[in-house]
Amino acid sequence: MPNDSPPLASPTGPGSGPAPGALSGVLVADFSRVLAGPYATMLLADLGAEVIKVEGPAGDDTRSWTPPVRDGVSTYYLGVNRGKRSVSLDLRDATDAGLARELARRADVLIENFKPGGLDRYGLGYDAVSAVNPGVVYASISGFGSGAGRHVPGYDLMVQAVSGLMSLTGDPAGPPYRAGISVFDVMAGNHAAIGVLAALRHRDATGLGQRLEVNLLSSALTGLVNHSSAYAAGGVVPYRMGNAHPSVFPYEPFPTADDDLIVAAANDTQFRALCAVLGIPEVADDPRFARNADRTAHRDALRPVLTGRLAERGAVEWFELLIEAGVPSGPVQTIDGGFAMAERFGLDPVVEVGEGDRAVPTTRHPIRFSGTPARYTLPPPELDEHGAEIRAWLAAPHTGRQGNGDG
Repeated sequence: MPNDSPPLASPTGPGSGPAPGALSGVLVADFSRVLAGPYATMLLADLGAEVIKVEGPAGDDTRSWTPPVRDGVSTYYLGVNRGKRSVSLDLRDATDAGLARELARRADVLIENFKPGGLDRYGLGYDAVSAVNPGVVYASISGFGSGAGRHVPGYDLMVQAVSGLMSLTGDPAGPPYRAGISVFDVMAGNHAAIGVLAALRHRDATGLGQRLEVNLLSSALTGLVNHSSAYAAGGVVPYRMGNAHPSVFPYEPFPTADDDLIVAAANDTQFRALCAVLGIPEVADDPRFARNADRTAHRDALRPVLTGRLAERGAVEWFELLIEAGVPSGPVQTIDGGFAMAERFGLDPVVEVGEGDRAVPTTRHPIRFSGTPARYTLPPPELDEHGAEIRAWLAAPHTGRQGNGDG
């Protein structure tokens, strides 16, 4: 059983909140900021955990990362901080540092992304926390680990560069490009959340907590999947191919009568169906194109054949025809189009968190549970919004046994 969560008032009143989530009763002390850590703790909050976001006097950096804004608040911050309560603690102040240590003593999970060892000076490093809370699951997120790379700042753009991702992104004849999002921060946040869940399962079985270390570079290398395997298993250094795939064809955008259309005929059956829809069934029997390996080797000969046919209709019209035939495809859209498609398919991509003037539209949790659905109980908090009640709770006597989950 998890530790007792702080007895804070329900945002909708006693007894009127949503059903308990899968992680209800799990207390998460969130000492992270910006993206990877806050994304992980938001996912845990969605699943029912009680998350207390500890911020310095200036608040999370992303509060000031604008534009864009909603009601004067950074949409970047709003996107990764729902479901949490905020307390501002200055760790340089003895009283605040003491409250922070008490929070860590009571927590089931502590997540931080200070520079490796940065919390040690405040008595909040793993050794100090686990000494008084042996059941704590302590997750540290860094750029390059706690070893020889501990001194290197961890920013997603840096990791996109040094991991090799940028060397794979962009036109072959042009410069390398970063991905359009902080992709490795998001991956690291997901990895941290997965690690926390595994460690909680282990604690359920043994009563023991442990330390988890997640770093952006390792998340990047595992996230490069087939490219990483090409090097690790085959000694091949992949190169930039624009939108082309090194091992599959067709698997890229093609021009149509209006917009570009992704065609991802990744196996022989799908390619045959593609040719049938395009009215060129004989192409699927051409020895140069009969198998994926053949198509990949002869992509320069096949591409103009496909492009010529696709130019006869628009992207959306082709999309409808190809999907009906079982051929993976999709028009290249802006983000509003992505949300519209999710609405069309009944995925309900936007949920409002909070009520009245505090209601904030956010993106739905990506996992659907049949028994313990995600909860959206609290809007992203204002700085120190819950500070008074959290300080009072931390200052009150707490006799629960720590580290073994008994409240």
